[in-house]
Amino acid sequence: MMLFASLAGNRVGRAALRAVPVTRRVGAPAVPVFGLIGLAVASGAVLAQPAQTTDAQSPPVDTLSEVVVSASRQAQRSFNAPASIQSVDAQTIRDAGPMVNLSESLSRVPGVVVLNRQNYAQDLQLSIRGFGARSAFGIRGVRLIVDGIPATMPDGQGQAATVSLASVGRLEVLRGPLALLYGNAAGGVVQAFSLEPPAHPIASASLSAGSEGAQRLGLGASGQVGSASLLADWSRFQTDGYRDHSAARREQFNGIVRWRTDADTRITLVANAFDQPLSQDPLGLTRAQMQADPRQVDPSALSQNTRKTVSQNQAGLVAEHRLDADRSVSARLYAGQRAVFQTLSTPLSAQTAATAPGGVVDLDRDFGGIGMQYSHGVGLGDSRLTAVVGFDHDRQREQRQGFINNAGVVGQLKRDELNRVQNTDVYALTILRLPTAWTLTAGARASRVDFRSDDRYITTGNGDDSGARQYQAVSPVLGVSRAWGSTVNVYANLGRGFETPTFAELAYRSTSGSLTGLNLGLQASRSRQSEIGAKWRSGDGSQRADLALFSIGTDDEIVVDANVGGRTTYRNAGRTLREGAELSWVGRLSPTLSGRLALTWLSARFRDGFVSGSGSAAVTVAAGNRLAGTPDRLAFGELVWRPRREGPLTDLTVGLEALKVGAIPVNDANTDAAEGYTLIHLRASLPRQMGAWRLTPFARIDNLADRRHVGSVIVNEGNRRFFEPGPGRTWLAGISLSARF
Repeated sequence: MMLFASLAGNRVGRAALRAVPVTRRVGAPAVPVFGLIGLAVASGAVLAQPAQTTDAQSPPVDTLSEVVVSASRQAQRSFNAPASIQSVDAQTIRDAGPMVNLSESLSRVPGVVVLNRQNYAQDLQLSIRGFGARSAFGIRGVRLIVDGIPATMPDGQGQAATVSLASVGRLEVLRGPLALLYGNAAGGVVQAFSLEPPAHPIASASLSAGSEGAQRLGLGASGQVGSASLLADWSRFQTDGYRDHSAARREQFNGIVRWRTDADTRITLVANAFDQPLSQDPLGLTRAQMQADPRQVDPSALSQNTRKTVSQNQAGLVAEHRLDADRSVSARLYAGQRAVFQTLSTPLSAQTAATAPGGVVDLDRDFGGIGMQYSHGVGLGDSRLTAVVGFDHDRQREQRQGFINNAGVVGQLKRDELNRVQNTDVYALTILRLPTAWTLTAGARASRVDFRSDDRYITTGNGDDSGARQYQAVSPVLGVSRAWGSTVNVYANLGRGFETPTFAELAYRSTSGSLTGLNLGLQASRSRQSEIGAKWRSGDGSQRADLALFSIGTDDEIVVDANVGGRTTYRNAGRTLREGAELSWVGRLSPTLSGRLALTWLSARFRDGFVSGSGSAAVTVAAGNRLAGTPDRLAFGELVWRPRREGPLTDLTVGLEALKVGAIPVNDANTDAAEGYTLIHLRASLPRQMGAWRLTPFARIDNLADRRHVGSVIVNEGNRRFFEPGPGRTWLAGISLSARF
């Protein structure tokens, strides 16, 4: 009952923060009631019966034969999937860092750019093959799904922070045309799947500390009770931040209960809660500011006390039933609430204009959806045809208000509106496997996305800005693959997709230098994607390599038009072209040494020039310019050593990681760019088994060479504060303890 606090309660909590100035240093936060109650219920249920932990060190998954479901919506080995798809297993996620951000582990997947802003008020910068690179906050252009429940809203905007990495058993990343079957803004798909609870109960605790006051405490429990299984984890994280005015604090709870009513039916209940009562926003820096002191903040962040609080509660139900050996059906139902209070750096001079929306955002959102999928396989002589059909309906309804930011204190109401968006999609996918080792894939998704905004702030000089807009598209895909024995698989795919504006991108249009309501003339961008790829693995299964080449042409690319009074407006540009190559390798080099490599080359450019802004603020973007936020090169390498001989260090693991990021243009005009860099990381862990107890001390050092670098950029930032510096050498050390019952 305590998991899902009312929005009224969230509003009271945020109201108390509005007039309170925030300092950089963070005290020890109080444990939220929902976290303690949820974990107590979960742990009690598990420990009273025979369960596993989310923080326990488990044997690494065999990445050469990993199972994925994203490409065909059915379980299959990733080597056999006719698409660019890789996954990251649970052990890798735990080795990669404190389990706070997806950026810790997803750099191992080619084609994925995931940059840590060192700013918990704005989330990560995540893009796949250039899609999502322009996002100034949150995740857009990439679909996020957690345990079958969408974490991306119907307008294409998603949040990565709410993924509880301690519960994750694997992360899947699907790139290319087959991702288009997931609907609007599916430049790629990132799916998180929770751990499967073990037959015997396990409970665990972990504690880590590191540079800049970083601390994380985690508790977990999991196991099986008859036909039911349960997994629960709670974590608390806090940091003072690398830069001034960048402190953050968050708590998460994730609980999963699964029942098997019989051998053919499984029901999964997922409930999670996310509370981030503090996340200061240090903003970006100009190049001069960054060169003078990369840890500083712009004075406006301090004078306006820029910060953000977030609270989100969500529950979902997924039912799966096998009708017979050839037919199955699944359905999902979910609902949630999200509340955001944020103070921006918008100057008072801009806020005094009659049409200025103000520098404080107060948002309450309800969201939810339903979906169903039916799968049917049938034999056709020596061939086999599998058909998958389904539908999705998702909606969000949000009350958004804007106020003047009076030196960090909420002032006059300047914006009040009710926004609604929903999508209704139907899709079909057919896979024909021929006896000659050929596989043909064809599918399509028909989508409709409806936006509506009801303006409730109508005053003299500020008329009714209500409006509505509908977008429709059909996204077809076609593919073919061919296997040569068990060691080689090649494939080719074609597809068409679309990407609507988000509500944030529709929010304003600029007329004669002022903001006047929704930008209903903004079109959805349309893409044409093609890729060819090859997969190879050695006969003994110790080596695997994947290669993919792709080309993506887009019409009506959505780009930044202007920045007025601290607010960004958008427009459609002409054509863009993304071309690239991705190579990955994983395998054993010796009995004690294994490795991993992920290489990406990306050329993302405007094929047509255009002019953004107007008057003296007009900026010419030439044809051939690179898309802002897209590095042209990305490389990740990893070597892992484990001793072979018996002794006290038998279970020792030492890992050396290298990450290379190419130069990143900060704006579409390409007038500046963040320089490329290479970072080296070192980690080690030594698990010890002592009867039913398992103790694992671990440590890592990031940026071993103390390299000065730009961690991420704020694309097309109107005040030229493009740069978000990354930290120098940092350390993390901790210990995890688990017990099997």
